[in-house]
Amino acid sequence: MEHHSNLLPWQQAAKRKGAVLRFIECDEDGVITEENFRSAMSPKTKIVAMTQISNVLGIRNDIKKFSAIAHEYGAVFVCDGAQSVPHIPVNVRDLDVDFLAFSGHKMLGPMGIGVLYGKKKFLEEMPPFLFGGEMIEYVTRESATYAPLPHKFEAGTVNAAGAAGLHEAILYYEKIGFDTIVSREEALSRYAMKKLTAIPHVRILGPERAEDHNGIFTFTMEGVHPHDIAAIMDADGVCIRAGHHCAQPLLKYMRTLSTVRASFAFYNTEEEIDRLAASLAEVRRKMGYAE
Repeated sequence: MEHHSNLLPWQQAAKRKGAVLRFIECDEDGVITEENFRSAMSPKTKIVAMTQISNVLGIRNDIKKFSAIAHEYGAVFVCDGAQSVPHIPVNVRDLDVDFLAFSGHKMLGPMGIGVLYGKKKFLEEMPPFLFGGEMIEYVTRESATYAPLPHKFEAGTVNAAGAAGLHEAILYYEKIGFDTIVSREEALSRYAMKKLTAIPHVRILGPERAEDHNGIFTFTMEGVHPHDIAAIMDADGVCIRAGHHCAQPLLKYMRTLSTVRASFAFYNTEEEIDRLAASLAEVRRKMGYAE
């Protein structure tokens, strides 16, 4: 169920190192069971990478449990927090992940900046991946010593404007509070599930419980291509996303090539969901179907 950004780097790393890339399968509802997780592990497993919340299904993986299992096998656990950090409280110490990454724009910050958390013992062992100004301590003609963490990983001119913008976004989230955010988004998810399931010919991917969608509803409509759905709803002033959502292997597993996704956050309203449902309910009629 991984976003391509948590798949393509591992494909390339495996090719460079001669490693084998294995997949942990989810069930039809998108749930990754402990049995499936363990079946993919072996003493040879070096790295496990997993999203905390799927950007397609909205389902939340039990990162704390899976990280602990990965550590049983001596593997490093990398968590993709791009979809979770803006929607739920995330504590890297409690999860005991070795690395966690998230993007700034997903949490109302600027584009082009993100965060990579890593345990200090790993970051100290890792060599820099970029070289240039500001990441060095001392340079001679023949060699260089690197600056201490985190500077050895931040070569060149720092994206100061992006960092300042992301900092303000984080402060904004903290001011609202995740208790409020989670409660609000759960209420919106319940309301959206009620509205969407009442529309004929709509199939929602993922779990049956509204709260398990974490504000993300990906669906198809019988007889109508997702891009047509998006175009018709766009004309009604309703913004949704159509396509493969940067998760083509997941959609293939779900036996579909393209879907529509409606995403909600704490700032959305029930009235907006009403507009979405009203527009969606008219799509098949506008495509010429006699209901």
